[in-house]
Formats: sequence, C-alpha cells, structure tokens
Amino acid sequence: MIRDIVSSNDSVAPNIKEIEILKANFPSCFREDGSFDIVRFKEFLGDKINVSQEGYELRFLGKNYAKMLAALDTETVIVPDEEHNTKPENKESKNVYISGDNLDGLKHLLKSYAGQVKCIYIDPPYNTGNDGFVYNDDFGFTVDNLVEKLSIDEEQATRILDLTSRGSASHSAWLMFMYPRLQLARELLSNDGVIFISIDDYEQSNLKLMCDDIFGEQNFAGQIVVVNNLKGRNDRANIATTHEYLLMYVAEKFVSGGLPLTEEQKAQYKYTDENGNAYALRDLRKRGRPDRREDRPNMYFPIYYNPELNKCAMSPDNGYEKIVPLRGDGSDGRWRWGKDHVASSLEILHPEKNNKGRWGIKHRVYLNPSLNPVIEDDEFDEMDDDEERTSKAKSFWQGGELSSDVARRTLKKIIPDIEFDYPKSVDLIKRVLHMGLAGNPEGVVLDFFGGSATTMHAAIEYNIENDKNVTCIIIQLPEDLDAKLPNSSGESKSNLIKNINFLESQKRPHTLDYLGIERLLSVKKHLLEHTTDNIERYVGFKHYTLKTVDESTLDKLQKFDNTGFISDRTVYDLFGTNTILTTWLIHDGYTFTNKCRTIDLAGYTAYWCENHLYLINPDMEEDAVKALIDRYNSDGSFNPQNIVVFGYSFNYVNMENLKTNVKILRDSEKNLKVNLDIRY
Repeated sequence: MIRDIVSSNDSVAPNIKEIEILKANFPSCFREDGSFDIVRFKEFLGDKINVSQEGYELRFLGKNYAKMLAALDTETVIVPDEEHNTKPENKESKNVYISGDNLDGLKHLLKSYAGQVKCIYIDPPYNTGNDGFVYNDDFGFTVDNLVEKLSIDEEQATRILDLTSRGSASHSAWLMFMYPRLQLARELLSNDGVIFISIDDYEQSNLKLMCDDIFGEQNFAGQIVVVNNLKGRNDRANIATTHEYLLMYVAEKFVSGGLPLTEEQKAQYKYTDENGNAYALRDLRKRGRPDRREDRPNMYFPIYYNPELNKCAMSPDNGYEKIVPLRGDGSDGRWRWGKDHVASSLEILHPEKNNKGRWGIKHRVYLNPSLNPVIEDDEFDEMDDDEERTSKAKSFWQGGELSSDVARRTLKKIIPDIEFDYPKSVDLIKRVLHMGLAGNPEGVVLDFFGGSATTMHAAIEYNIENDKNVTCIIIQLPEDLDAKLPNSSGESKSNLIKNINFLESQKRPHTLDYLGIERLLSVKKHLLEHTTDNIERYVGFKHYTLKTVDESTLDKLQKFDNTGFISDRTVYDLFGTNTILTTWLIHDGYTFTNKCRTIDLAGYTAYWCENHLYLINPDMEEDAVKALIDRYNSDGSFNPQNIVVFGYSFNYVNMENLKTNVKILRDSEKNLKVNLDIRY
C-alpha cells in the first residue's frame, strides 16, 4: 500500500479535495477538458447567496504549499507497541498515545475518525523565539516540483523551500506549519464538535485569522483570557505578561457544557431546605440593564408578603404588605420572572428588608440544578453576569489551579524525576472538557501536540470524577532530546539533562514522547494508590509509533517482483503482520478499537474485521484458498465483501490461484459480491 500511496502522491494538487467535492456535487460545471466553468457555478448559487467579487483572506508565503501538504497521503505505517498494548490494563482501553509527526498522525486518524472527534485541545509551539520552534516538515520537493504543482514562479518556489530547508521560525514558517494541521483537524471534528487552541501574543492575531480562514469566521465562539502567572513574566520590555489566550471555534451544532462550579461558588449555597438540599439566595429583581419598568412592563407587578405568617401571595389580604421591584434610585424596576412563574414558586421566595427599610425579594437557587423550577423562556431573563446561578463560561479565567506553577507542582508530585518547561494545568484542560463534551457520557478528545500528556491525564481524571467513558487520543513527535542539548542553556539545559537521565534509567529512548508515556504510567500508579474505587478501566492506554519508510525500503518495494514461483519474504519481514494489519484497519475505518479476529484457514491465519478479510501472512497454499472458498459457501455469517491481500506475501502461483477462486466465488449461484483488493 505504501508503494501505491507514493505513486498517488505524485499527482496531488493543493486543491484536490475541493475539486473532488465540486465534481461530486456540481458535475455540470466541469467542461469536457476538465476545466471548471465559474459562470455556470454562479448560476447555481445566484438565487441562494450573494456572490461577491471582493474578499478578505489570510495570505502568507507558502499557503498553497501548506494546502498541498494536507492533501498528500501519509507514507508512514502504524507500529503497535505489542508488549505495552497487551497488558491487562491496556488491552481493552480506548485511549491511544501515538508517537510520530502529528501531520502523519492526523492523516491516519482521518481514515477512521473523520467527523467523530467531539473536542480538540492543542497547545502548539508559540514561536516566541525561546520555545525551540523551527519549521521542519521536509517532503523532498524541488523547485521544479513546486513550480509545476503550485503554478508559481521559480522565485516563489525557492523562497518556500528556503523556509523548509533552513529551519525558519518566521511568521510565514509558523503559519505554513500550522495550516495543514488545522485543516485536517477541521475534518476530524463532529458536527457538534469544538476546538480549543492555547496561544500567546506572538502569534495570536495570525492564529485568529488562520482559524477564521479554516473553520469559518462565523464559527468563532470566543477568545478566553487565561491568567496563568499572577506574578507576571518579565519577557517584555514594558509589560509583565500574566496571561495566555484560549481560542474556541465550534461546529454548526455545538452546544457548550458550561463549567462546573468552583469550591468558592459552591460555598455560596450555604442554606439547606427541609430535605437537606443546599441552596443559595438570589435577587428576584432584575439588576443591570435593561432593568426599568418600561423595558418589560409585564414584569412589573406586586407581590404580597405577610411577615407574621412568613408567606407570599399574589393578591392582597389582611396583614399582607405590597412589594414592588424598585431600582436603587427609587424608580420602578421589574422582576426577572413573569407573573405566572412567580405564582407557581411562592414557596421558594424569601422577602427581606434592606438598610433603607424597603422590602426586596430573593429566591432559592439549588446547588442541584434538577431541583430548580423549569421557567418558560418568555417569562425569564438570564441571570446577571455577576451572579453565579449558572455555570456558563466567561471569557476571563483565573484561579491558582490554572497557574503554571501549580501545573509543575502537580507534575512533580506524580513523577518527581522529570521536568517540563511549560506544562499546562490539569484543571485548565478539565474545564475545556466540561465545556467541549457538554456532559456527553462518551466522545473522542484529541490533542495532537501532546507535550507533557496533560490532556490524557485530565481526561482520565474527568472520566473518574464524572463517571464518563471519554476516549482520549494523543499525538506527540518523538523529538530527540540529545539533539536539543547542545543548543540549550540555563534551566532548560538542566531540565533536559534530568529528563535524559531519567529516560536512561527506565531504558527508554531519549525522546519527548516517552516522557509523556512515563507521566501517564505514573498517573495510573498514583490514582490506583490514592483512589479506593475500581478505576482500572480508566487509567490504561494503547501505544503506537508512526514509522517512516526509508529510501532503502522504498527501493525494495519498487523492485519487488512476484512473477516467479518462489515466495520472496523480504518486504513482509520489513514490516510484519501486526504493523500491516494495524495500518490497514485504520485505513479502512475501523479505529483503534475494532472487532478484528483471527480466522484459521487450513492452518493459514487470516484476519477478519466486519467487511474486510485480510490476507497478510506469506505462504497461502492451495488448501488455505480452498478453505476460504468453503467458508464463504458454507457459513452464512461469514461474508466479508473485501478480501485485502498484501501483494508482497504472494508469489505468482499463489496470487493466480486466489484470483481464480475468488472469480469462481463471484460467478457462483450465490452471486457473492466479493472484491479482491491487492495492495502494495
């Protein structure tokens, strides 16, 4: 299959996906020579939208190059970590940690998870000049390649390649790096999904424009200011920075889950009713504009109260005092509830006098939302921004639990032998999950800049604390820590040395991804030791590595010849069954949590997953082919419509025998629609 992908990538253009969509939906807009008739296309749109000749868009050097990178298929394979994945705590886990370039990882995920990811959180490189970002995507293009593929001149092609070859950290290089990754991320999001992106001032404005370009300006939900260093960082000449940003873009049907109440907010629910349910008291009078009687005349009416009986009523009676909503200046105000709802909720009203002797009315708000009365939309105004009845997220987040120092201390408590320069707060990510998952019991969470693996740590705790079954997928580049050491200094160098020594003590490769893996293993140990509940099902994860096919292997793929009568296992031995099978299962849409099982065909092992039967192992002799055909004919429950063959495992005789028998199977009385897919 890699050989097939390499050949296919040679013909990829930057807009190939868009053209395919247009051809599928507007075939009449393409002329006989394949050119696109824009005039005809405008006729289709004329009565639906206004077509403008003017436009506003983000432009940067290499934008079409970035789009082409997104369109190219990945030429990597997925290697499962068999020793790790078969352990009891990991075997059934849906959590996945992928070691590899996230551009390749996203392309693999698209084949199984397109439109299925509920929440994406990423903390990409900020391009500050101190975070080590340099552009390092290298696909081996030449100037002539780019001139032909992108329809640009040689000067532009040279400038683009210069960015890729010299490790640039310019704005254009950062945009060129981020654009294809975000474009692929958009395709992974479900129609009720959301993406959160952490960033600081250096690239915030560029990121906003880029996300408007990719996700659509209309899908911008907001920009949250996250205060993560109250002391301030003295990295600016004039201002000590205390915050970062969290950009939020949503899909069409996204509904926010809001945020859980903080301990401080919960403390406001200091009263208890006769059943022991906690509640707080909130003003019934509308505060803050529009709060005047004339703004909502139907929300101005009297409520009557008898202090001796401690009862409210909607009509006057002996001993009852009239209470109307008055503003601070004594003028007429209004209530936030309509008359009908007040009449049905008299038992939860609490009149009280203020220091001016005026009566006001408060009402109960229960900590348990299900105990609060249902209010019709037309007789209710939303709570004022400074009141905390709801958990609706605001655009300013602060609290010690969000700080970088707390994040470091949390990490130190779990795994004291490693150091991350800029770990994110677990509580920050849990806030993101509460908003992004909207209370759904399941859903896929993705972080393709895995870093210190905070997102999976947070997802594990989120599942435990809320009894959810959310799946988390992490992608992290196996960045070589030894290679970074010569260019580091100060605290960063000390941290690197400490991390390398730790990985060495664990007999691990000296790469960043294994620091994340070790953190998750320590999280598992810590939670099991400090939690009495049965949480084994939450703490596991599977591990896979993306392996690039080197030039030597590609050469063997190109030169492979199966026309002889003797089987050549050379290519098969380079990959092995598990790598081929895992790569194909993801390619064919079965995700990392699939129902693949082995099938015995006269001693030959095949692999069956729903509509696909995989023939990967070498030496499928005539008896095995006969057993396969018999299985189709005799077992009504066995009917995979696709037989997928690893072409490198079959010599000419084996392949012809298989082709002949599959043809006979298709031509039989059962008329089975079986497709033979031979992959190289």
